[in-house]
Amino acid sequence: MLPNQPLAERLRPKDLDEFCGQEHLVGKDAVLRKVIESGNIPSFILWGPPGVGKTTLAWIIANTLKRPFFHLSAVHSGVKDVRETIEKAKKQQFFDQPNSVVFIDEIHRFNKSQQDSLLSAVEKGVITLIGATTENPSFEVISPLLSRCQVYIMKPLDEEELTELLNRALKKDTFLAAYEIEIEEYEALLRVSGGDARKLYNALELVVSSEADEKENGKIIITNEKVLTHVQKNLALYDKNGEQHYDIISAFIKSMRGSDPNAAVYWLARMVEGGEDPKFIARRMLILAAEDIGLANPNALLLAQACFEAVNVIGWPESRIILSEAAVYLATSPKSNSIYMAIEGAIESVREKGDLPVPLHIRNAPTKLMKNLGYGKDYKYAHSYSGNFVPDNFLPGELKGTQFYEPGTNQKEDEIRKKLNGMWKDIYDYGK
Repeated sequence: MLPNQPLAERLRPKDLDEFCGQEHLVGKDAVLRKVIESGNIPSFILWGPPGVGKTTLAWIIANTLKRPFFHLSAVHSGVKDVRETIEKAKKQQFFDQPNSVVFIDEIHRFNKSQQDSLLSAVEKGVITLIGATTENPSFEVISPLLSRCQVYIMKPLDEEELTELLNRALKKDTFLAAYEIEIEEYEALLRVSGGDARKLYNALELVVSSEADEKENGKIIITNEKVLTHVQKNLALYDKNGEQHYDIISAFIKSMRGSDPNAAVYWLARMVEGGEDPKFIARRMLILAAEDIGLANPNALLLAQACFEAVNVIGWPESRIILSEAAVYLATSPKSNSIYMAIEGAIESVREKGDLPVPLHIRNAPTKLMKNLGYGKDYKYAHSYSGNFVPDNFLPGELKGTQFYEPGTNQKEDEIRKKLNGMWKDIYDYGK
């Protein structure tokens, strides 16, 4: 019989050496680890998806530095709770003891007045604030508070890290160790987790519990089929604190991407009835308009932006109508991910090739010395040529002729393809 305490809680790391993932922050010589080891931590915000260790990391930091630790959830706490916590933190300040750590989960859900109530305590050093958010803090955290905090980005756990967590659970958890468990196939467990350690542990525990109920003794062998059978049936109920919020927004986005306005409106209604933040929904549609529609219908981005602004002005519940109009428009728009693929390809090239030099002829030449060194020499000014265009090389020499943008197969981008072929036929090949 498995205990009531979830596996993720039972296996919560106690120090940085047990912490899995986020090597760019807490690995050897990483920026946040150095700050922690210095003993002088600033207020900061951890921005990342669910289940990557934001809460755990905050607790480890406070524990490592032997600081009093206060945990608030922005979902359940108001201004009164914040002020009471700050007063408690003040009372901890005696005999030059370091200030308390106040951890605020989902800080993006605090409104302006709630965030304002933190400002003075952060500014005066009464508390060290650690905020956790799944949303871009630039949108949701007020500027005065954001300017007083570092922002550290946390990444989803990769397959190697998730596999390590699974194997660690089988070895270290007392209750799982009571069973003879073998993970024969990892793929389904990794896939249902979505890079979320909490979901991963919930899925593992659910499969083990279900299998144990079906057989009184014997070896439990975990396969992809068993994972999908048990998890698809039970995970939403099993994970009572769950991340259904993320599953529904995923279904909403994929319905619009798949050009199904009926499904899009249904998932929107689920979010409306569930009390989802309308700005969160509108931001997701802005991203979709650029990522999945792009130049197939450039007006989609304009309408999504207008929707976001209108939602901020109109408020609830009327905003549901504006969101619905935008969702149907985006779902019925032609689709292209050519812009997304272009920037992803360019970023990959930058990471692979490094900082390649800018060709001399398109460098800025504000001084005589720079001009003598050849900066700007032989640059062809487009407006001096017929049609305001002259074929030239604007990429680093090593990348000459490399195509990052490939027009999609839709009416608008077919026109773009034809135009580019006429202009760049001797350098790029855009096909027919």
